Amino acid sequence: MGMAVSGGGGVKAEPNVTPMIDVMLVLLIIFMIVVPAINAGFNAQPPKGVNLKARPEEPGEILLGIDSKGQYFLDKKEIPNEKLAELLQGIYETRTTDKIIYLKADGGLEYGKVLDALDIAGKSGVRMTGVISEQVPGTASTVPGDNPVESKAPSKPPED
Repeated sequence: MGMAVSGGGGVKAEPNVTPMIDVMLVLLIIFMIVVPAINAGFNAQPPKGVNLKARPEEPGEILLGIDSKGQYFLDKKEIPNEKLAELLQGIYETRTTDKIIYLKADGGLEYGKVLDALDIAGKSGVRMTGVISEQVPGTASTVPGDNPVESKAPSKPPED
């Protein structure tokens, strides 16, 4: 049995970082699972169409979503259905330039529920509604310039 003998006789203070590393790894795993779910917003399968023009979302646009159960989402955040009118009034009474809302609803949702949401939006100050739908999978728009990914021929460098 060996024992280290030192002349100092003081207590050796070394931090044990193993528990801290374990906690940090668990937190990292939790955030890796939770963050994509938060960013996903709501699950709705909008109606499909053909010859749709691709239009990316721009900052400052208000998106009203309705999932298959009729739950409202405002800018991808779930809100109580009874608070929709109040929240929209708060947004649109201060806007001076555009009073447009974009609606993305599940394709299987009863049309009456979509009309209810549009009615609430209209009474809350919205002047124009844009309805979002998606291109039928496996198809492409036949209108020139509508496809978001069109192959372009590489341009030649100017000759001297």
